[in-house]
Amino acid sequence: MRIVFFGTPEFAVPSLRALLRERYSVVGVVTQPDKPQGRSRSTLVAPPVKAEAERSGIPVLQPVRPLGDVFLAGLRRLEPDLGVVVAYGHILRPAVLSVPPRGMLNVHASLLPRWRGAAPIQHAILAGEPETGVSIMRMEEGLDSGPVLHRAATPIGPEETAGALAARLAELGAGALVDALSLLTSGLAKPEPQDPVRATFAPKIDRESARLDWRRDAGALARQVRAFDPVPGAWATHAGAALKLFGAAATLERGEPGCVLAASERLVVGCGGGALAVEEVQPAGKRRLPVSEWVRGRGIAVGEQLA
Repeated sequence: MRIVFFGTPEFAVPSLRALLRERYSVVGVVTQPDKPQGRSRSTLVAPPVKAEAERSGIPVLQPVRPLGDVFLAGLRRLEPDLGVVVAYGHILRPAVLSVPPRGMLNVHASLLPRWRGAAPIQHAILAGEPETGVSIMRMEEGLDSGPVLHRAATPIGPEETAGALAARLAELGAGALVDALSLLTSGLAKPEPQDPVRATFAPKIDRESARLDWRRDAGALARQVRAFDPVPGAWATHAGAALKLFGAAATLERGEPGCVLAASERLVVGCGGGALAVEEVQPAGKRRLPVSEWVRGRGIAVGEQLA
């Protein structure tokens, strides 16, 4: 079976590696363009999936958007039988979905129909879900609404961050993809339609959704910190500047919302219910560092206010 693979970030790399390890014929990779980085923006950095493809000698397409006659012609020249999509970052139009005669499969980081959309990992943590997983679904025009071929579940650890969970789900998804392809090629796949009544949605994360509101319960704020670690980083303001917080846990201490109750090895801040204890911070324009180091540098003291 000739497969064209759509993906961009590190999350997608285990799935591409699994296809190659299982000796599937990956005839092309579609990923996003190289991104300029560095202070002068003069250094171009390739997406992780591109680097993996080039190591294996696989042709790479990098359209700004997967649209138009030129891109479609390049995709058709690959003559794929099936498409596999893993965290590509663009919605694929019907003209693209229809190129492989056996359709397109998507590796989605949730147990569909829960958490359809761009940020399922973050929203599962925010909601306090006890478990999540990956779903291998057949793509259609709707948002993550296609029938599911295979699911694999995993518990969410009580202190697990989005970054740590994403790494686990990337490996889980790679194995689930191989299982789904085995079912498909053997004729044993039984696509299960999703129940739209049970669907929940996980919209893209923006900076404002990562802002902490100290009037909320400490447990909810601890989940928010974990959900946005490492990026974009849950944040508040201190002395008029943004301050990102990491390594948070809810405590039973009490105090005015936003007031610093302790500042030593941990930063403890009053909330609407309980208090939030934080182990690491990232002041604006600086690196991520332990709270104890920030306190020694006189970055903050008991009685100061976070907004």
